[in-house]
Amino acid sequence: QVQLVESGGGLVQAGGSLRLSCSASGRTFGSYAMAWIRQAPGKERELVAAISCSGSNTYYADSVKGRFTISRDNAKNTVYLQMNSLKPEDTAVYYCAASYVRLRVGVTPNKADFGSWGQGTQVTVSS
Repeated sequence: QVQLVESGGGLVQAGGSLRLSCSASGRTFGSYAMAWIRQAPGKERELVAAISCSGSNTYYADSVKGRFTISRDNAKNTVYLQMNSLKPEDTAVYYCAASYVRLRVGVTPNKADFGSWGQGTQVTVSS
């Protein structure tokens, strides 16, 4: 099973940017679809972005489309989330997650398919 460690969270003002990173252990990182899933206090977990094994396909939730960009570097076993134009409602713990389920174009990924999670990193956006 892949081990995931997130970093890059912090406190930022509204309109600012942050870049989250997720480092994975193991030699099979390129076999996993990856996602960023967030959870705000009192709210359900939301899958905000996902990327296919090769990086050729991506998915974004409507709430972050046009502001967040997911990418991966399989040579470095790392997936990133660039977050721009941050809003107070983006405040949450952000988790990196991995799945063997293929990310298909035009199909909304199911966060239940992502069985391996990191410990999370806190992102706080002040108004």
